[in-house]
Amino acid sequence: MPRADDTPPRRGAQPRRGTSRDLPAEGDASTGQASRGFGGIGDARAYTPRGRTVAERDQRTRSPRAGRTSDPFRPALQVLDGGQPPRRGRSTVEREAPPVPEKDKKPPRSRRPEPDFDDEVDDELDRRRGRATTRTTARGGSAARTVADKGRGRTTATKAARPGRVTASPRTQGKPGPRRTVSGPRVDRAVRAVTQEPPKLANSTRRLRIGAVVALSMFVMIGIRLVILQVGASDQDAARLLELRESRLAEVRLPADRGSILDRDGTVLAHSVEARFVGADPELVKDPAATAAILSPIIGVAQSKLIPLMTPHNRPGGGESRFEYLAQGVDISKGDRIAAMKLDGIVVKEDERRDVPNADLAANLIGFTGADNSGLEGLEARYDSLLRGTDGQRKFEIGKGDLNKPIPGGFEKHTDPQPGTSLQLTIDGDLQYEVQRILAEQMKQVKAYIGGAVVLDVKTGEVLAQASYPAYNAAKPDDYEPTEREDVPSSIVADPGSIHKAFIFGAALQEGVINADSVLTIGPAIERGGYRFQDGHPQDKGTKMTMPGLLAYSSNVGTILIADRLGKDKVIEYQQKFGLGKATGEGMPGEADGRILGPDEWSGSASGSVPIGMSVDATLIQMAAGYAAIANDGEYVQPHMIKAMISGQGGKVTNAAAPERHRVLDPGPASQVRTWMEAVVDNKGATGRQAAVPGYRVAGKTGTGKRLIDGQYTSANYGSFIGMAPAENPRYVIAVSADVPKGTGGDVAAPAFAKMMAFTLLHNRVPPSSSKAPTFKIHP
Repeated sequence: MPRADDTPPRRGAQPRRGTSRDLPAEGDASTGQASRGFGGIGDARAYTPRGRTVAERDQRTRSPRAGRTSDPFRPALQVLDGGQPPRRGRSTVEREAPPVPEKDKKPPRSRRPEPDFDDEVDDELDRRRGRATTRTTARGGSAARTVADKGRGRTTATKAARPGRVTASPRTQGKPGPRRTVSGPRVDRAVRAVTQEPPKLANSTRRLRIGAVVALSMFVMIGIRLVILQVGASDQDAARLLELRESRLAEVRLPADRGSILDRDGTVLAHSVEARFVGADPELVKDPAATAAILSPIIGVAQSKLIPLMTPHNRPGGGESRFEYLAQGVDISKGDRIAAMKLDGIVVKEDERRDVPNADLAANLIGFTGADNSGLEGLEARYDSLLRGTDGQRKFEIGKGDLNKPIPGGFEKHTDPQPGTSLQLTIDGDLQYEVQRILAEQMKQVKAYIGGAVVLDVKTGEVLAQASYPAYNAAKPDDYEPTEREDVPSSIVADPGSIHKAFIFGAALQEGVINADSVLTIGPAIERGGYRFQDGHPQDKGTKMTMPGLLAYSSNVGTILIADRLGKDKVIEYQQKFGLGKATGEGMPGEADGRILGPDEWSGSASGSVPIGMSVDATLIQMAAGYAAIANDGEYVQPHMIKAMISGQGGKVTNAAAPERHRVLDPGPASQVRTWMEAVVDNKGATGRQAAVPGYRVAGKTGTGKRLIDGQYTSANYGSFIGMAPAENPRYVIAVSADVPKGTGGDVAAPAFAKMMAFTLLHNRVPPSSSKAPTFKIHP
């Protein structure tokens, strides 16, 4: 709807972007034609949110800049004179209008509300008034000024108005009307519209170039610094840098889980359990003496040992020590107690401790570990590198404060520990327990100083039990003397005595110097090299005895005469074949080699002493392995106690290497010797009668020798008995020895053998013998 003539104008004359910089007039100065006013609804719609007062279509057609596309976000706000842009090639003339009283002013009528942008234009005029061109007409006169807009070729004329007023009037439907009245002196003002330059957007290409230059500069600086450090820096500078770095680094060993030791059925004999370790950072301990006084009674370490560890000092390799172990394997309860104290520089962390659940069971075999969980004796020491695995390490940069908290973002290196491998032994836990029990009872009864026992599987060479007397508690090894912790069967060397005679009889059969029907004439004694050798069961001179009779009565004279037929070279050869003179390699650390005389070492009396087991140093396990060869039809099988190894990662089972085997006797001679040795147990008056096992045929031999200590024989007797059962098809060999004040092998060892063999046969469900032992003639 057209605007009424008396409607007050909404805003004064304002220039449009791109038009004349003077105040526009209402009409053309040259033609006198009035311009179109801002009175239509279409013009109201021309306002856009970007501040434009002219529709986009007008801008594209009227402004040279309207069609540009290089800067779509440039502000397009225009301050327009008369509410609309002037037309190209025309002039607008400002006309005066009579003032309109405030009470007569009416708002413009419109079918829809017009955008309220008068205040925005007024504010823009006020801000730019200092730069606008103002023209003032003298009172009572009129003036006109034409300003040529060189940019667009337009002129703007200003006519004189009534004194005291400046009026801008748009035209509504061709009729001019008053637009705005300003009280005061009559002044014409031409306001120059200055458009604010839009902010320039970031240039992505330029930004990439700058970033590339900065990055390259940094790399160049780093490269130059590296060259300086590697080439230009002195050795002293490098050493100083290394020392500085080392002084800030703390190292903590991460112990690997130690492998377990299991019996043949998987029963745990030794394993590791959770514990705690107590450590210290010497740089953070404020009072070493006071801290040591608190910790000593809890962890059981002397204060004199703790104080130096907690006092600041340098490591052997250089640099300050920032971590020291004070105690390892500490009980969890003690560790928690220490942690609760929150002592300066003291740390308590997870650790492990070796646990022996069965106390003394196989303790002489298993051994024990030290405070740092490393093996010190027994299998723990022999296979320490395998059991302990590979320790991990935590190395990190620290500052002041808790030594277990690395500096965030600082240097840190973490190497995971590799768990150790477990050992599965050939030992039968139940049999081991019973053998230890029987041995301890018998040794106490005969008042033995030491004693030992071995149970071997004849066919496989596996050590099923290996006991020592006295036994000890592996959980408390420090409570026992080193001699009490020795494994007697593998470490104690003694003259085997008469149990050596079985090797001479077997060699003589193999070499054909005797046979099953051989008879030998003997006397009460025989002399060799000025030494008299006599029998324990003296026989009259010229007495004839059978081979079983010589063994049953353990005749020294008869054995020496048979060895004379063999000769010393053959004696030595068969000693070696039966495994004497070198360690068996069963797996125990510190196993003794024993010793036999070489051909050039035989003295005049050696031909008498060697055949009867004197001048021979042997261990019980060596003698047991030799008897197992006789029981196994003459084939020697290396004794061993490691059955398999179980990997700590994945549990892969690897069987132990196959034992060494070699032929000692043919099956015939081996069987014949076994039969003859049955006479030792079954015949009346024989030396091994106490070794009999009800229901089973037993073959064996007694022996009594001496221990050689520091080159001197002791006054005690080293009695022993080695036997096999069932004699017709032996399954097991058991050897028992005892160092006693007095007594023979038949008295101190045979009874223990009988009990051990009976339990072993029943435990492994070996059926009783189906035939009786043969009857032997002592004299033909």
